[in-house]
Amino acid sequence: MAKHKRHELGDEALGLNTPIDRRDLLNSTLLAGGAILLGGLSPLELLSKDDWTGYGGVGDYADSNGNTYEVMTAGHQIRDRVFEHGAHRPLDTGEEFDCVVVGGGISGLASALFYTRRSDTSRTCLVLDDHPIFGGEAKRNEFEVDGERLMIHQGSAACFPPLPQTFLAEFYDSIGLKWDEFKYQDWGGPQPSMRLQTAPYPVGGPTSGFFFGAKFGHPEGIWLIDPWGKQLQGAPIPQQAQKELLRMRDIDRKPFSTHPHQPKTNGDAASRYLDTITLEQHLIETYGLSRDTVRTYLSPISGGGSGLGPDVLSAYCEYAADVLLPWQYDKGAQMFPGGNAGVARQILRQLIPNSIAGADTMSGICRGNVNFGALDRANQRARIRLGATVVSVAHNGDPAHASSIDILYTENGKLYRIKARSAILAGGGWTTKHVVRDMPAVCREAYLQFYRAPCLMANVAVRNWRFLYNLGLTECQWFEGFGNYITLRKVATLGTDPATINPDKPTVINLKVLFSRPGLSLQEQTVRGRTELFSTPFRTYERLIREQFTMMFERSGFNASRDIAGIILNRWGHAYLSPQPGFFFGKDGKGGPGDTIRNHPYGRVAFANSDLSGIMDHRMSILEARRAVEQVMAQST
Repeated sequence: MAKHKRHELGDEALGLNTPIDRRDLLNSTLLAGGAILLGGLSPLELLSKDDWTGYGGVGDYADSNGNTYEVMTAGHQIRDRVFEHGAHRPLDTGEEFDCVVVGGGISGLASALFYTRRSDTSRTCLVLDDHPIFGGEAKRNEFEVDGERLMIHQGSAACFPPLPQTFLAEFYDSIGLKWDEFKYQDWGGPQPSMRLQTAPYPVGGPTSGFFFGAKFGHPEGIWLIDPWGKQLQGAPIPQQAQKELLRMRDIDRKPFSTHPHQPKTNGDAASRYLDTITLEQHLIETYGLSRDTVRTYLSPISGGGSGLGPDVLSAYCEYAADVLLPWQYDKGAQMFPGGNAGVARQILRQLIPNSIAGADTMSGICRGNVNFGALDRANQRARIRLGATVVSVAHNGDPAHASSIDILYTENGKLYRIKARSAILAGGGWTTKHVVRDMPAVCREAYLQFYRAPCLMANVAVRNWRFLYNLGLTECQWFEGFGNYITLRKVATLGTDPATINPDKPTVINLKVLFSRPGLSLQEQTVRGRTELFSTPFRTYERLIREQFTMMFERSGFNASRDIAGIILNRWGHAYLSPQPGFFFGKDGKGGPGDTIRNHPYGRVAFANSDLSGIMDHRMSILEARRAVEQVMAQST
C-alpha cells in the first residue's frame, strides 16, 4: 500500500498560479449555501459569470460546458415568473410550424427526426433549445494539450449495442451508427500494457483502487490496489463491514435466478415490491448490510445512476434499466470519444444533412465542425434555434378544440412569439412544469413528484498519467474528501484523439462529484446539493481538485503545477432523475407520475424526455420521443 503524508499546500504548490487553460477569474470565496437558502437569493446573483463558468475548452462546445451561466439565469427567471409581467411584451415573428419541439437534447432531436420521417414533406418542425449547442447532457469537452486534440464527455457517456431486430437496433442503423466501427486506441510505448475499459464506469479488477484518508485513521493517506481481489485485506475498514461487503460481492456472483426479489419483467411482483421500499432497505434485506455500511461505502455510487444515495431512492431504480433495456452484454459498452454527443450528432446529421461538415461516416460526423448557420434556415423542413429559452406554451383557446399553440421564448434578451400546430415538451420536468401554462391538473400534480439530483462532471486534462501507471491504477474510488471516483479509459479512434495510449501521453481524467447527504429527505438532499453546486466559484473547485489529486497521487509522481494542463467544470443542476419509492408503479391507488404524464397528452401537446421512465439513459430518450410523436400526430390530424 502506497502512503502519502498529508500537509497544507499553498497556491504555488498546487499550481493555482500556473498558466493552464482557464479564464481569468475573480478572487472569489465559497459562498454560504445556508445563507442563500434562508435569504432567498439565487447563487447566480452573487457570482459573476467568470466565477461560475471557468474554461470551456476548444471546438464546437467551448461555450457550452454543462449548464451555462445564461441558461441557469434564464431557468431561474422562468421559475420566478419574470416573463409574466406586462413589461415583457413579445415580438411576433410571424412564423408558424407544424410541430415545435422544446428541448434540443437527444429526446428533442429524436422527436424532430421521427416527426419529419413520419409526416408528409410539407410538414415543418422547429427545435428550440436554450443552450449554445444541441445535445442536452449529451455534449463533449475538447482540449488541446501538447499538440494533441482530446475529447471527453460532459454528461451522458456510453451506448449499448441493442438486441437484434429491436426498434432501437433499427433506429441506430437508420442514423448510421455502426457498432463494428468502434475501434479503440492501441497501447503505445515500451512499458508493459495495462487493461483499459472503453466506458467510464468503475468495474473493479486488478487496476482498481480504494483510497483511505483521515476518516479511516490515515491522515497521510493509503491505497489498497485491487481491493476485491485481495478480499479487502489491509483495508482500514471494520471487520464487520468487511464481512458484509464481501458477502454482498459473493451473492452478486451467483446466478441471476438465485437472487431474492430479482425482477424479470417490468411490472412483475418483484419489481412492484422493490418500488415500495428504498434501495437502502433492499441492500439491507438482500445482503445483510448494516445501514452504516451502506451509507459509508455504497453511497452515492450504489444509487441506480440516480445521483443520490440509496436511502431515498426506490429499490427498483437499481434494476429498471436492465429489465426495460436489455442489450448485447457480450459486446460490451461502447463509447464515442465525446460520449453520447456522438449519438446526438448522428441524429442531427440525418435531420439536417448539411449541419456537420465532413464525410457521411461516424468518423466524419464525429470530427466535422458544426455548421451553425445551417441549423435555422428558412424554407427547410427541420430547423434548430439555439440560445432560445422557452418561457410559455399555451393553446389558443380550449385545448380540446384549439387549432394552434402560442409559444414564447427569449433570445438575446428579447421575447418572441411563434405559433405551432403541435408541440412536444422534450426538456426536463423542472422547467416543463413552469412553462406549460394550461397543463391539466393531473399532469401538474404528477410533475411535483419528480426530483432531480445535481452532478459536477470535472474533466481534468493532464500532460501524462504516469502517476496512475506507477500505482497500477485505471480507476479509483474514495470515501471522503472531494468527489467520488475517477476513471481512465481508452478512446475510440473516431475523434481527433491519438491512435495510441501510454502513460507519457496527454489524456483527460473524468472526476465525478455527486451530492449525497444520507439521512436527509430526498428534497433536502437535492436542494442542498444544487445550492452547493451553484454557489461554489470555479477557483474553489479548482483548488479542491488539485488538493484531492495531490493527496492521492503525489507520492506516485503527480505534480499539480506541472501535470495539469486544463480543467473544465460541467455543472449539471438537474443531472439525474432520482425516483422515490412509488415512482415507477405508483402508490395509494394512484399510478406512477411518469405513466401519468405519458398517458395524458392533451390538446396538441405531448411530453417526452427520459425522466418519465425513471431511467437516465439516452435509449429511453429515444423511446419516449417516438411515443410523444405518435401522440401529437394522432391529436393534430
